[in-house]
Amino acid sequence: MEALQALLNRVSVPRLCAPAPSAAQRDLLFRAALRAPDHARLRPWRFLTVEGAAREQLGELLVQGLLAGYPEATPEAVSKARGMPLRAPLLVLVIARLQEHSKVPQQEQLLAAGCAAHAILLAAYAQGIGAVWRTGELVYSAPVAAGLGLDAGEQIIAILYLGTPERALHAPPELAPADFVSAWLG
Repeated sequence: MEALQALLNRVSVPRLCAPAPSAAQRDLLFRAALRAPDHARLRPWRFLTVEGAAREQLGELLVQGLLAGYPEATPEAVSKARGMPLRAPLLVLVIARLQEHSKVPQQEQLLAAGCAAHAILLAAYAQGIGAVWRTGELVYSAPVAAGLGLDAGEQIIAILYLGTPERALHAPPELAPADFVSAWLG
């Protein structure tokens, strides 16, 4: 697939089923991520893959995160949190590794990690893999960070759900660049 075709036509695919991407496909996903813009070559990202029974364990971590912030959470909310990781056969957690650097502000590092996540989505689309970027407030909770072994300065910025699309992809909406672009004349 041509790069411009992937850039212009990629869409989120929220309904996913098995099989998960193959080892060869995953290798390409991560190779694409490693080409993200990276001022000073800090590599301000890392990735955790979650599949199989580990998805259920991640669901339990999300429940812990929910109850830490909302001890009065309803049984429905607990059930929803527990089931979130089961929406796809493979999850990729994109973790920003923010470092002190005299020339690269942490905000730029965070954006670089976001670019790495986007590169995974584009590489998935180019290979016919369904993918959607989801997070939600639970992934930012202390119990989730601790349970995943995140270090100080690390934060989850994306959970990428990957698998086989359950149905045909929809066409991306037509957007006019002129609605988003203007010239600054000083």
